[in-house]
Amino acid sequence: MPGQPLLDPKLDVIFKRLFAEAPDLLANLINAVRSDEPPIVELQVLNPQIAPEELTGKFIVLDILARDQTGQLFNIEMQTRNHAGWPSRSLYYLARNLGRQLQAGDGYQQVQPVIGIHLMDFDLFEEEQACWAFELRDRQRPQIRLDRSLQLHLIELPKADRLHSQGGSTLADWILYLKHWQEDVLMQSIESPAVKKAHARLQALSDDDEARRLAFVRERALHDEVTEKAEAEARGRLAGKAEGKIEGKIEGRADSLRRLLQLRFGALPDALEQRLQCADEAELTTWTERVLFAGQLEQVFAEDKG
Repeated sequence: MPGQPLLDPKLDVIFKRLFAEAPDLLANLINAVRSDEPPIVELQVLNPQIAPEELTGKFIVLDILARDQTGQLFNIEMQTRNHAGWPSRSLYYLARNLGRQLQAGDGYQQVQPVIGIHLMDFDLFEEEQACWAFELRDRQRPQIRLDRSLQLHLIELPKADRLHSQGGSTLADWILYLKHWQEDVLMQSIESPAVKKAHARLQALSDDDEARRLAFVRERALHDEVTEKAEAEARGRLAGKAEGKIEGKIEGRADSLRRLLQLRFGALPDALEQRLQCADEAELTTWTERVLFAGQLEQVFAEDKG
């Protein structure tokens, strides 16, 4: 019997199942991204489980937290949408993992680096570069690094796919896999054993009814999240238009009243001009009615004593 259509490995619940349940594949991905660093030999996934509420919760990211043999912590995420404030959110969670390491009485020398690896299915920067590595370095002398406690690797998958289309590295194979998992010809061109294994695992997950159900639940939740956000933005635009119309109406009435006052009494003192600019609709109505009968400018703006 032919296998089920492949699930999208970029869907966060499938991405986490693929890599959290196979630490060797996760280590290979990390080593491919950080090919200039000593390779990870052993990796422990600290949050392999997916809680039911994580599948349906709004604005939840199904990340993978892992620790290598030296104690370094890794936070791996797959992002398919560019949320507002996304860079700040990413740094916040990395810093939180850094701060959680110390208990009362622990010395700062016990702090281990926290390294984020975020794979993004969108272009974040306009520059041609697709793979980024951020650390605490001096602005004028970037070769001087203050510390390695916080590191963040960003891979812009669409851009990286274009730049790495020639292949030739494990990272290029991972990028090819994540962008073209449905294309058999391209999948057959992959040479990395780990990526081949990941593709086989994806087929097994795609044939599993429970995995397909979880993928459906997660996709529906993400779709609902996007829909609710779009509806909220639409309501905000409508409210803004209505408010703008009201403000425009008030400004128009204030301009008309100003012209009447100037025709009857001449130029307005600054204090009264300020009151006119800050007036609401009820005040403008009262003052306009008084213009017809007031003998002096001050009578128009007189405070009611009733």
